[in-house]
Amino acid sequence: MALFPVLLLLLSVVQCGSSQDPEEDSSAVPRGCGWGLVRPYTLLCDLDSVWGVAVESAAAGGALAAILLGLIILCRLHHVSEAEKRSGVGPILLLLLGILGLFGLSFAYLIERDEQLCLLRRALWGLLFALCFSCLLVQGVRLRRLGQERRSPGGCALTGLALGLSAVQGIIAAEWLLLTVLREGRAACQYLPLDFSLACSYVLALLLAALGAASFALCGKTRQWRCNAIWLLAACLLSLLLWVAWVGFYLYGNAWLGRSPDWDEPALAIALVAQGWLLLLFHAVPEAHSCLRSPPQPSAPDYFDTSQAPSRMRETSFDEDIPLSHRQFPENQGYGFDENTAGLRSAGNHNGNTAPRPSAPFRSNVYQPTEMTMILNGGAVPSAPPTYTGRQLW
Repeated sequence: MALFPVLLLLLSVVQCGSSQDPEEDSSAVPRGCGWGLVRPYTLLCDLDSVWGVAVESAAAGGALAAILLGLIILCRLHHVSEAEKRSGVGPILLLLLGILGLFGLSFAYLIERDEQLCLLRRALWGLLFALCFSCLLVQGVRLRRLGQERRSPGGCALTGLALGLSAVQGIIAAEWLLLTVLREGRAACQYLPLDFSLACSYVLALLLAALGAASFALCGKTRQWRCNAIWLLAACLLSLLLWVAWVGFYLYGNAWLGRSPDWDEPALAIALVAQGWLLLLFHAVPEAHSCLRSPPQPSAPDYFDTSQAPSRMRETSFDEDIPLSHRQFPENQGYGFDENTAGLRSAGNHNGNTAPRPSAPFRSNVYQPTEMTMILNGGAVPSAPPTYTGRQLW
């Protein structure tokens, strides 16, 4: 697209050089085209026809935005590690290619038509729209699978499905051209608006299918992909409204206003540019942001935060997990306590110290949790582990 102005300049120079009467050509140049553009490219710079300059500016800006977004996705692709997000990169890049084609095709309606240009318009109009709406459809299928099964088909499979669905419209357009141009011998620029609209029936069916898939994607179990489904549903709804508007105006509005042949090409050019910007803003940019966004890092629990619910440990007694043969019964513990106490008393009498001493073995047999254990348990004193047999202090 960056070479498009240079190509137009070269074509205009060649045509100016091949013209036999330069004074007549210069007098026919409209206002705003003083730098060399002549017919059939005068609508690109004619200030008397403001719609041509406006459509040209919007299409050039949209094409540049689509190229930049595609480059950003390709440069950041190695940072996307999740399979669920990588599966949506292929349909997004294919959609950006279709959007770039829509903006490029709008320039064909700013040039005076001839047989080759009319063939190009009729062949690419439905094909580019079918490519874009097929990408919306496969994105709806992907979000539906992610919401229900938490897994998505591969990116190559989704891209291949979108290409296969759009190829059907290519076959329809080729059949239409073969029947009307080759078999019936009509001129490529002579066709009824109703025939042009009927040739896009499959495109409208793809749009309705994408709208249904986006609606079903909102009914998923997980909320993680619901925002993507909302953006997809908004893009499908706005695209449907746009199609109803331009088809109604193209079929009935021009005839009702008495501008039937004159406003046909401006209506189609504006529909192309509006559809491209709509898909770019309401689907491509949000979906690219969702795919390139880094996953949230899991935060460690703050045990000193009293606003959080304490993670309680198991408060049941560990004695239930101890086999019967390993349990310490009260009579055995009492016997061991008396034996140790007697030994301590005899040792104290032998040294001549008759003062009573604290029973250290008795304190060592009681489970004494540390401060960190009580914090981890939420403030409650846990029971002793199964392997605890007492601290051997003596």
